[in-house]
Amino acid sequence: MHNTARALINLAALRHNLGVVRMLCPRSRVMAMVKADAYGHGLLRVASALSTADGFAVARLSEALALRKAGVEQRILLLGTLLDVPDLALCSEQNIDVVAHDQFSVNLIVAQARRTPLRVWLKLDSGMHRLGLHPTAFVEADQKLSRHTGVLELVHMTHFSDACNQDIIEKQMSYFFRYHMMSSQAPVSIANSAALIARTDTHCDWVRPGIMLYGDDPVGVGSAISLLPAMTLSAHLIAIREIGPGESVGYNARWTSPRVSRIGTVGVGYGDGYPRHARNGTPVWIDGHLASLVGQVSMDSLTVDLTECPQIRLGDRAILWGPQLPVATIADSASTISYELFTSIQPRVTRDYSD
Repeated sequence: MHNTARALINLAALRHNLGVVRMLCPRSRVMAMVKADAYGHGLLRVASALSTADGFAVARLSEALALRKAGVEQRILLLGTLLDVPDLALCSEQNIDVVAHDQFSVNLIVAQARRTPLRVWLKLDSGMHRLGLHPTAFVEADQKLSRHTGVLELVHMTHFSDACNQDIIEKQMSYFFRYHMMSSQAPVSIANSAALIARTDTHCDWVRPGIMLYGDDPVGVGSAISLLPAMTLSAHLIAIREIGPGESVGYNARWTSPRVSRIGTVGVGYGDGYPRHARNGTPVWIDGHLASLVGQVSMDSLTVDLTECPQIRLGDRAILWGPQLPVATIADSASTISYELFTSIQPRVTRDYSD
């Protein structure tokens, strides 16, 4: 059995979800977000499964280089980061698109592109205030880059701070297009998963789906677009015991039994990536039944109340999230988001792939 915790990645689900993206925006090219080890699903296996995407976006140069080394031939976009001259030369050599997001990166790219050609995505800060140029600098950078013989292609981009908030989308889109229209009117990329699902007017030339590729719907209308969860996190029951009324379970006595209770211990904890702050009552799927988390999640295990599930036995498999139990439900119970849960899965969790 080796590890008790296992993350099973369904490659067919990934391909299905990419198909949903294509259905929603058939006239846009798709830049699949595979940063952070493909949201914890495994960079190279996910890129292989999503081989019909038009490109892949990462946030670290090491991931871009790993994709090229694995033989990925599609466009690769290295999102906003700190680059130096050797990095840019490597990006040119490996045909990796780069983002110009501040004056420093613009100047560096302008200088480097004289020696080695680059594809460049120029980012406007339309209201998120994380990365991106202010309007005057954006228009000036566009003039420099759009006329530069070393810039093979220029794309305009921005990012929504809350793509589920219609007022914010309207404000940021109006702001972005005002300055886009003042410049070279290069191809445009603004839609992440939520905008892609909710607003057809955001699709433009490139879309950048992320979390929806992995089966979670950030808009909360999953049944309408039929996304399939790609990851099933599971672990085995490693112990079962009976405790009396008034007895507590786990660290700090966070949960006390109101009756004679049957308590199961599952071999997964925050050391594997399960959220430590999951509340009492967080559901765990075991043998077709929903059990409830009780007590504080430990580093290597968590405990569940099996009193209403007498048929469950030692060694049975517990589903922490997957098709039977949406990851968004667990994220809500831990006051976090599915992105964090996926990317928190640790290397000691066995990753298996099915098709």
